[in-house]
Amino acid sequence: MASTKLLKRSLIAGTVVAFSLSISAFAGGNPAVERQAMMKNVGAATGAAAGMIKGKIPFNAVAAQLALRTMNNAALGFGALFPEGSESGAETEASPKIWSDRAGFDKAIADFSADTASAETIKDLDSLKAAFGIATENCGSCHKAYRIKKN
Repeated sequence: MASTKLLKRSLIAGTVVAFSLSISAFAGGNPAVERQAMMKNVGAATGAAAGMIKGKIPFNAVAAQLALRTMNNAALGFGALFPEGSESGAETEASPKIWSDRAGFDKAIADFSADTASAETIKDLDSLKAAFGIATENCGSCHKAYRIKKN
């Protein structure tokens, strides 16, 4: 029970931070640093959902929905964190392809947003597996196309 409460609080905090970071990007922050922080939140949400799917964390519908919402909130503001001029610095893993294929990158973000917009449909472990599987397929294809993995 305590781990479920902690999970819920962590996911809520991650959602709030992701939303705050997306807003701060418009206030003149460092987009590379902000997108890295946002992706860490997505990673935490992904870890929580994967933990439920693998049986390491007890399934909780609210926490599962929050995980998908955290991913969706990131998608909604993510594109703005890749303005011209933010191609380097802050040890970014962003591929130059983001800026040379902006239409493809924007489509990948739109797909991720659509894939993660169904949080309210998660009612049980099977529905989490279905929604999460689609979302993480999108993550993988976007990372493959638009991310340079650093050592």
